[in-house]
Amino acid sequence: MGPFDDRDIVSGHVPGGTNTSHTVAIGHLTSLLSAVPKASGLADYETAAVEHNVLGRATTEGRRRTFRYLRELYLLDPSRVMFRAMRDLWDEDEQSQPLLAGLSAMARDSVFRASAAGLLALGEGTEATAGMLTGFVQAAFPNAYNEGTAAKIGRNTASSWTQTGHLRGRAKKTRQAVEPRPAALAFALLLGHLEGARGQSLYNTQWTAFFDVGVREIEAMAGVAGQRGYIELRSGGGIVEIGFRHLLRPMEDLANE
Repeated sequence: MGPFDDRDIVSGHVPGGTNTSHTVAIGHLTSLLSAVPKASGLADYETAAVEHNVLGRATTEGRRRTFRYLRELYLLDPSRVMFRAMRDLWDEDEQSQPLLAGLSAMARDSVFRASAAGLLALGEGTEATAGMLTGFVQAAFPNAYNEGTAAKIGRNTASSWTQTGHLRGRAKKTRQAVEPRPAALAFALLLGHLEGARGQSLYNTQWTAFFDVGVREIEAMAGVAGQRGYIELRSGGGIVEIGFRHLLRPMEDLANE
């Protein structure tokens, strides 16, 4: 396998994903990453979740099911560059963690991604209902889901966007802006890079739209990410170059971590 497995970012044109049956489960992800050292492998994450029950599930089947959802959304495998990059950035800034998780979930779950464009376009303070989110997904994947599954998708995506910080409230959810963070932005830029964007075009992708700010704010935050060593940023004469020397380091370096 090369440094990037093209299965990491799933196609946005094929229906399916964890949000058809579950949410992005950021709380469980946080518990798992807190319990397992950064240098660990996939088997260590599974052992922690299933055998040691760090997720606090009542039954073995519940532990396995929750771990399966987490693996679908986040990979949990340091030999996959997307997870390794997220894990690299995870401990840099606790406030970035819901954003990092949300970006990974968008990359891994086409249903969650399908809900994003409509949700992110809502003005701050606008009510966001489960039915509205169902509609966003149905517009992307017409006739893909029966009524019951479509309704569940609406409820799950509403909860997922609340976990990322884009919605607030319980019975009534309203849109709120998230605060962009340098570590999370570095991950968003990496996702754009993995999809083929380069230079200044990295500032205007579906991944940077996640942050509720304009291109100027993205540029400024990228400068901070560069200063902190998350990315390499060079600009001059109207040309922007963004590199990912650390986040895309060779997989052979895993043996030394």
